[in-house]
Amino acid sequence: MIRVLVVDDDFMVAKVHSGYVSRVDGFEVVGVAHTGADAVVAADELRPDLVLLDIYLPDIDGMTVLRQLRGRPSADPDVIVITAARDLDTVRGAIHGGALHYLIKPFSYEALRERLESFRSLHRTLADLPGDAPAAQQDVDRLFGTRARGVTPPKGLSSETSRVVEDILRDRSAAGGDLSATECADATEISRVSARKYLEHFVESGRAEVRLRYGGTGRPERRYRWL
Repeated sequence: MIRVLVVDDDFMVAKVHSGYVSRVDGFEVVGVAHTGADAVVAADELRPDLVLLDIYLPDIDGMTVLRQLRGRPSADPDVIVITAARDLDTVRGAIHGGALHYLIKPFSYEALRERLESFRSLHRTLADLPGDAPAAQQDVDRLFGTRARGVTPPKGLSSETSRVVEDILRDRSAAGGDLSATECADATEISRVSARKYLEHFVESGRAEVRLRYGGTGRPERRYRWL
């Protein structure tokens, strides 16, 4: 079992995230902490394999906790940052601090499950390698390939089309704009319903956001932007 420590200042959110983790095969929650100081102590005592780390904590921020976890010989767990923070400085700090993933709140169970399954694959790959022999290049490629693997689209959506939609959404967002499902369908030559499924998948997995644009009659238009 992969042992997980959940860190969040909100008791109910921590309970929900713990429930998500428990639903994924091969994972168990071994502890919950609601402050940064408690998180560091719990990591020392419980020796988790993985920490789900919030950034906004009441005493010290999650980036400080991440640095402290990385500098402690007694406990050096992997970390998935789970936060409402969207600023690039925080994202860069998480990357530089060695976080495996960065998941923006609120998110669905499926979004977290995909990150956990990616971690489980990495964990198993490491366990399969002999610890007393130097790593060959193909072993290193396997590890980094697993670590960098993108989120797999859910059943019914293809990886190839997902990459096409992602590229279009990235380009539009990089230019300062956003994209509707209709515009995405026109650009990719798939149906509007299919385009919306891919765009909503990116939102659910924390890689895009959706905003409502009001105007005229009828329902507001959903506009998507890559994060």
